Amino acid sequence: MRVADLLEAHRPNFSFEFFPPKDDDGVAALFATIAALRELEPGFVSVTCGAGGSTRTRTLELVERIHRELEITPVAHVTCAGSSRAELHDILRRLVDGGIDNVLALRGDPPRGQGTFVPEPGGLAHGSDLVALIAGSYSLCIGAACYPETHLESTSLADELRWTREKVDRGASYLITQLFFDNRAYFDYLTAARAAGITVPIIPGIIPITSVGQIHGFIAKLQAKIPEKLLAAFENRRDDPQAVLELGVAWSTLQCSELLRAGAPGIHFYTMNRSAATRAILSALLAARPWKHPG
Repeated sequence: MRVADLLEAHRPNFSFEFFPPKDDDGVAALFATIAALRELEPGFVSVTCGAGGSTRTRTLELVERIHRELEITPVAHVTCAGSSRAELHDILRRLVDGGIDNVLALRGDPPRGQGTFVPEPGGLAHGSDLVALIAGSYSLCIGAACYPETHLESTSLADELRWTREKVDRGASYLITQLFFDNRAYFDYLTAARAAGITVPIIPGIIPITSVGQIHGFIAKLQAKIPEKLLAAFENRRDDPQAVLELGVAWSTLQCSELLRAGAPGIHFYTMNRSAATRAILSALLAARPWKHPG
């Protein structure tokens, strides 16, 4: 089913993001994780493509297998990084031939150690260019990314919104945000996006912090802002991993409840290929159904 149709037919919609494991044992573990989450009836699951397009083949294999075996709508991440236009067409034709209806069109990150993004010879420079290429040749449902706290390369919120509007104008039918920890970032962005004429659903992307290492690792690299009191609470629990996990789950559950009460179309969970924290959060949300009690 097309994600745009899912979002139209069913609110809220819950979805999960996974990344391709490095080996067959990792793939087996990933499918066990997806199976554990399947009982929560996700609307779709997405599979990422590594920096510089480094996991492209495994991404395609996983998406095809999810489609065949799990009866869950899969979304394939497709990136400009590491591909020429011809190679992108090969990827997209393979997805269409495999019965895949949905893609998330992204510029992608540069390879590790390369500070700035450089398009491949004959490739594309921007996510909006990829959206246009897909929309011009395929009947796929296209999603794209947006950044409530702005992309690292954006000079301002206005600059960020200009690029986002271009993705939508070229064919993106929904947006998924970069992760954030302060809901005000999402609400302010949503208001600005609507004022800028961006009318498609904007799904908040949420990740539960499960270790202090995450805070000083990839979250720091993304420059995602963590409220000072929350950061202090995590630091105070640094020597108690279970307490860190519990706090991360509690905070994300509160985040999601507020977002859903305010009318968010769903939640996209960045799972880091682990199910326990996400299952706890979503199970609590399904029990409490905060979207039934708008405030």
